[in-house]
Formats: sequence, C-alpha cells, structure tokens
Amino acid sequence: MEPPFIPDGAGVMTAVIEFPPGDPGTPPHRHFGPVFGYVLEGEMLFELEGEPERVIRAGETFWEPGGDVIHYQDGNNRTDIPSRFLVTMMCTPGKPMLTLVDDEELAQRQDRRAPRPSS
Repeated sequence: MEPPFIPDGAGVMTAVIEFPPGDPGTPPHRHFGPVFGYVLEGEMLFELEGEPERVIRAGETFWEPGGDVIHYQDGNNRTDIPSRFLVTMMCTPGKPMLTLVDDEELAQRQDRRAPRPSS
C-alpha cells in the first residue's frame, strides 16, 4: 500500500472527538490533507466517498487520504454509549483542517457514493 500524500509544509493538529449516544457526527466534509484516527471508546459509523460505510470499534484505526474525497459519516454507531476517537489531521498550508460540503456538491457527486445498505 502506498503511503498517503502529505503536503509540503503541512500543518498538523491532533484532537479527541466525542459524540454522545446516537449522534450523527460531523456533516459531510473534506480535509485538505490525510487524517489518521484511533477509536478510543464505542463505535464509529465511518464512510468515505467511493467506499461502503463500515463500523470501526474501540481499539481499531482508520485513515483517509484527504484532498478531493468527501467524508460522509463519522457518527456514533451506538445509541447506548458515547463514542470517542483521536484524530491527527494534516493540512495544506493556508487551508482549513476541515471544510463542510454543501448540498449542491453532494448532489453533483452522488454517483461517487457507494450504495447505501438496505434497512
């Protein structure tokens, strides 16, 4: 596997994110550099553009390449316990660590989203 692209002069930020039970998490967004994470507690429902959603449990890791990839989901997969995860984000100089994606762009790129599971 090839390592992710890390922008020259990248800024780096590490944070612990906590979502209460059932919280949907951050709305669809993107990062301008790679993101690496570790679930500390609970379960995260994780979905990147072009990949099916999956559950990441406490003790498991995740990463995303950043750039032109939408991160659709990072919410708490459980309704009975909180979820907490540690993320380290790298960013192109002069760009924000995280940018929300608007409804118009989501509609334009809907063909890039993996099929949704049936409930």
